[in-house]
Amino acid sequence: MTEVQDVETGVRARTRRAIVEAAVTQLARDPGVALGQIADAAGVGRTTLHRYFPDRAGLLTAVAEESADRVRGARERARLEAGTAREALVRLCPEYLLLGDLLTLMFTGVVPDSAIDDCEDDDPLVALVERGRDDGSIDPALSVGWVIGTLWAQLYLAWATLREGSEARHDVVQQLMRTVDKAVAA
Repeated sequence: MTEVQDVETGVRARTRRAIVEAAVTQLARDPGVALGQIADAAGVGRTTLHRYFPDRAGLLTAVAEESADRVRGARERARLEAGTAREALVRLCPEYLLLGDLLTLMFTGVVPDSAIDDCEDDDPLVALVERGRDDGSIDPALSVGWVIGTLWAQLYLAWATLREGSEARHDVVQQLMRTVDKAVAA
């Protein structure tokens, strides 16, 4: 690749990323947002947006792919394999909370569950909860679905509280982790 191609590729990647980031933010506020508003938020023209994403479906696919990448990254940073499963689940809370507006897209169904592997049998969360039930760190009387639902419900509350601005981020994170920890404890 020539130096000009490298620069062009870097610019293209940054532009694409700016469009996807703007889409995440705008879609979280209004799932029916017009593509022109997303282009404006990204600082590009509508024709530029359409060069990268010819239609809304293509942009939503890119947002879903970004969501899946960020969810995987959050799981990696939480080191799900380290310590007890309950400890890993609690470590996952602030990592998921950092997903920010993507949480809104997941909660509202703009990003389908299948994009983030939450409905698949080999889902890392399912494996984590099953491991916790086996190792005694997660209450075996709670179903896997209940534990995962509890996590998502608490994340929703935490994210809504942060968006509202009524409590400090640190306090919200601490309350989220404490609530999930106590809710799933054996």
